Amino acid sequence: MPGESPTALTTTGEPCAGATEVDRLLARARAGLRRLAPAEAWAAAGRGAKLVDTRPEHQRRAAGEIPGAVVVERNHLEWRLDPTCEARIPEADSRHIQWIVICAEGYSSSLAAAALRELGLSNATDVIGGFDAWAEAGLPTVRPARPTTPRGPGE
Repeated sequence: MPGESPTALTTTGEPCAGATEVDRLLARARAGLRRLAPAEAWAAAGRGAKLVDTRPEHQRRAAGEIPGAVVVERNHLEWRLDPTCEARIPEADSRHIQWIVICAEGYSSSLAAAALRELGLSNATDVIGGFDAWAEAGLPTVRPARPTTPRGPGE
């Protein structure tokens, strides 16, 4: 994230001396996740896990998208993936789905995955390094003429 201290977390994910409160929040969120490398996420999607891209349109327009990923903007994520919520998307029909959240660099996705786990979606996780790492790993991306429209209730 812009302005983030590159040394705010140790190699084990613990906050360093001088870490900010958001660094501590991120460390707590990640402590409950088994985060996936991009290739692991791609393999999990091949086995039925659902990739959910929370990046805003301007980031997807600039960098591209992952084919087959469900696009849900971050501010709607919990409502769209909660299987008990009337505003959910059809794929969100079980607490047992493995949702793999992806953002640009792997920071907000960790916070989002932790929030999903608090909703009871115990298989939620995220991608280490986000879309940037995904693309750098040479995994599939597309650049549609128009970015995919985020999913709404029942869509």
